[in-house]
Amino acid sequence: MRADRLLSILLLLQARGRMSAGDLAERLEVSRRTVYRDLDALSGAGVPVVTDRGPNGGVQLLGGYRTDLTGLTEAELEALLAFGGRGPAADLGLAPQLDQASRKLAVAAGPSRGGRLQERVLIDADRWFPTAPVPPHLARVQDALWSDQRLRLRYRRALDRVVERVVEPYGLVSKAGNWYLLARVGGGPRVYRVSRIEDAEVTGETFERRPGFDLRSAWEAQVGRFRGDRSERVAVTVRVDPAVSGQFTRVFGDQVVDRPGDGVAVLDFPACEAAISAVTAFGGAVEVLAPQDLRDRLADLARQLSALYQR
Repeated sequence: MRADRLLSILLLLQARGRMSAGDLAERLEVSRRTVYRDLDALSGAGVPVVTDRGPNGGVQLLGGYRTDLTGLTEAELEALLAFGGRGPAADLGLAPQLDQASRKLAVAAGPSRGGRLQERVLIDADRWFPTAPVPPHLARVQDALWSDQRLRLRYRRALDRVVERVVEPYGLVSKAGNWYLLARVGGGPRVYRVSRIEDAEVTGETFERRPGFDLRSAWEAQVGRFRGDRSERVAVTVRVDPAVSGQFTRVFGDQVVDRPGDGVAVLDFPACEAAISAVTAFGGAVEVLAPQDLRDRLADLARQLSALYQR
């Protein structure tokens, strides 16, 4: 609808400042001619839109003009208020700002809007068991990220190996409660787990971010590469001692793909290594029935442990 498009143009210009007609047309998925007609309509409605046509032209709002109109529907307000999780924001030191923004949204929405979902749905992002503290160098990484400055890292690759790198920070990603730094080193993308950074120094050297960089797409590419390096998923059939059935269900409930009966369950794992780490925690209370290769590897592991602890 045209009214929605006019509102979108107004909010885009208010948020971004000067934009070209081409950029507006691409964002709104319309032609430039349609954008110019919409700009004329905004001007006719009293919105001070300044349009400079030509190859180097652009569109902007006159001298700090702002509107209190949010353009948010009731469902959009409810989603923002209910799902604006505090966990990652608190790690970044933004919890007070998030609380304040939520209060402002609630006030702007009025007494009859924005509270229904909050009254009925609670998003608790905390894990059942205590998680690791906020990485000590997260704030330093943030400083370099906001100012587009190179960062000198001391990074622990292994228990006995620490490497030094000078990186160009492009983004921070919070995944499953852990923070990751997406950076460029030597022209290529790299991912660093922030909790394994042992020292971080902002070098004072600025760098130019690549134009058009999209953090979500870059992260998804890294995740896809990580998953592609893994073996194909493995179906593991186990027999569970009734004494640990409740604990087993709490740990593996989401991974059970079949329950043939008699204490037997089929679990889905991304690789044999993941299955070994998981089922060995239950000792003899969980027996792997298949695949045979996994049974053989567990038997070999048991022999190694027996030899080690019988010394």
